[in-house]
Amino acid sequence: MKFSVSSTTLCNRLQALSRVLSSKNSIQILDCILFELKGQQLRLTASDSETTLTSTLEVNESQGEGRFAVKAVTVINGLKEISEQPVTIEVNDATYEIVIDYQNGRGNFVGQSADEYPLPQPISNETQELTLDTGILLNGISRALFATAEDELRPVMNGIYIDFNAEGLTFVASDGHKLVRDRCTSLRADRPAAFILPKKPAKTLKDILVREDGEAVIRFDEKNAEITMPSFRLSCRLIEGRYPNYGSVIPADNPYHITLERAALIGALRRVLVFASTSTSLIRLRFENNNLTISSQDLDYSTSAEEHILCDYNAAPLSIGFKGTFLIDILNSMSAQDIVLQLADPSRAGVIVPAVQEKDEDLLMLLMPMMLND
Repeated sequence: MKFSVSSTTLCNRLQALSRVLSSKNSIQILDCILFELKGQQLRLTASDSETTLTSTLEVNESQGEGRFAVKAVTVINGLKEISEQPVTIEVNDATYEIVIDYQNGRGNFVGQSADEYPLPQPISNETQELTLDTGILLNGISRALFATAEDELRPVMNGIYIDFNAEGLTFVASDGHKLVRDRCTSLRADRPAAFILPKKPAKTLKDILVREDGEAVIRFDEKNAEITMPSFRLSCRLIEGRYPNYGSVIPADNPYHITLERAALIGALRRVLVFASTSTSLIRLRFENNNLTISSQDLDYSTSAEEHILCDYNAAPLSIGFKGTFLIDILNSMSAQDIVLQLADPSRAGVIVPAVQEKDEDLLMLLMPMMLND
């Protein structure tokens, strides 16, 4: 078996696929990437047994057909130091000896049989399908991913809940302290459908979708999902279980709406957070007469800080505490120039929304408060 392909194209695909691989695998073959040559098509596959990522590319020339596996570290390290040029890869079908010929030299190593390589779980006939722009999928995953939990007792909280109904396509994530609900209103379903995407395939998709243009097709059943993109296809096992009613935790009536410049607020929070308690990261926000006072203190080390920024607020003075690191994470995941902080009292969750929503989007983030010691 022999084929010729661009060194850069092959290396880039292999590096993308390697994100799926685990550092510790129960079986040795999962350290490898599967190569399958058929005609002018080279299909590459990486898997950790629960998540499988596949990519297909055209080769320049080929002789023969076949399958083999090779350790990802070996082949990637061998290719990434070769400048952009055609490389010829020849595989001995009997011994799996692999020779890579390039302009100034050659390298050789040994692969292994692909017979033991695991295949992704097939999607059942009772599938549901959703087609959407890759940009919508990227935005939804990127904005929700940071809010997912690490909860062994409630595994349903460890992924992104993707809810497709008559209101739109909604991405939800929460760890009990913060919540993200990002709804695309341009996509609506006649028949409601939902699934929970685990964190690892969500991270993989986030990395891949940055370089993908076009449409993504999502097919899923109760246990598995398959997401087909222009250059990649990802198959994964879903998190089974019922996701909590996220709508019930969003306050229905927050009378105080405060408009703030997002970048200015992030900058002030970062500076004040340096002097906050490292154990709590508690930040106090006090709103009064179109002024926001951001303060922190650490009694153990006798440190404190305070900053003032302008805001749009004319009601009675109001103070509330938040975990500063969580608030910065929320603000960083938004792109609006100005945000609106919706509050009721110091004991109820704060809701953060863009001052101007993007077209066909309804983005809402929620953060639980921390108790202030007055």
